[in-house]
Amino acid sequence: MTPTADVNALVTYVVTSVVENPDDVRIDSHEENGVTTYEVTVHPDDIGKVIGRQGRVIKALRVLARAAASLNGADATVEVIG
Repeated sequence: MTPTADVNALVTYVVTSVVENPDDVRIDSHEENGVTTYEVTVHPDDIGKVIGRQGRVIKALRVLARAAASLNGADATVEVIG
């Protein structure tokens, strides 16, 4: 049995756990050149929390998304829109 991952659910869970306004979180995804990009939109007050100090949170989220997508034989990245 090959493991699979729901990258969208993973990104949603992590982002909603970090922010103070989880109802304002919106995640859109699109695929281009074999890479799925998850665009995260959050409340303006929560942008800093998603990015983290020196980008540590968003970097960690990108690593998690890429690792989960690799289970499906794909590639993924995460961008914060605002």
